[in-house]
Amino acid sequence: MTPLAPRALLWLAITVAAYVAARALQARLRDHPLANTVLVPAAVVVALLSLTRTPGTQYQDATHVLLWILGPATVALAVPLRVNARVVRRVAPAALASLVAGSVTAVVTAVGIAWALGAEPQTLRSLAPKSVTTPIAMGIAQAIGGAPPLAAVFVIATGAVGALSGGALFDRLGVRDVRARGFAMGVAAHGMGTARAFQVDLTAGVFSSVGMTLNGIVTAVVLPVLWQALGGPP
Repeated sequence: MTPLAPRALLWLAITVAAYVAARALQARLRDHPLANTVLVPAAVVVALLSLTRTPGTQYQDATHVLLWILGPATVALAVPLRVNARVVRRVAPAALASLVAGSVTAVVTAVGIAWALGAEPQTLRSLAPKSVTTPIAMGIAQAIGGAPPLAAVFVIATGAVGALSGGALFDRLGVRDVRARGFAMGVAAHGMGTARAFQVDLTAGVFSSVGMTLNGIVTAVVLPVLWQALGGPP
């Protein structure tokens, strides 16, 4: 592996330091949803990139190791799933029906609204996989002609909104079952929603990881095929 340049090490250190500070802030605020450990560091890094006029590609090259780590971290979510497999199997039919409804809704509503607002074709293709975790979304976007970096931005924005507002929305709608809340968070808000679900309740986190994993698999397999078959939005 090629050693990182000093500038690259600096951006890597800044990113890690911003995350550690966000974790401390989150603990101090007792897991308040606004103290999000992705959103807060992202805001800090974006501000610094803007102030120093550093190109996004340069930052991406400097911190590519963090993106690589995201893959194993996502796979690690299977551990609590394995421990709670019996609980998950009991509600498998309802979960699968919810998965189909959630996956279709996530793609159709996002692409449909963006298309109605006049978004460019590449933007639509990048927006379609917004509700799956970043590595999968970037691969899907590339497969259907989108821009992987733009897809990553949409994924982060989607996860942030879900993690920040999901709990309040469930309360407003009267959804009390932690399994349903968790599963919906995983399908709609992928890793960030799952992290938030684990903070609130272990069972919710387990079902969120199930929803995130299944949605990622289904979307990665089905979306590129259907997009090509149907031609996608012009």
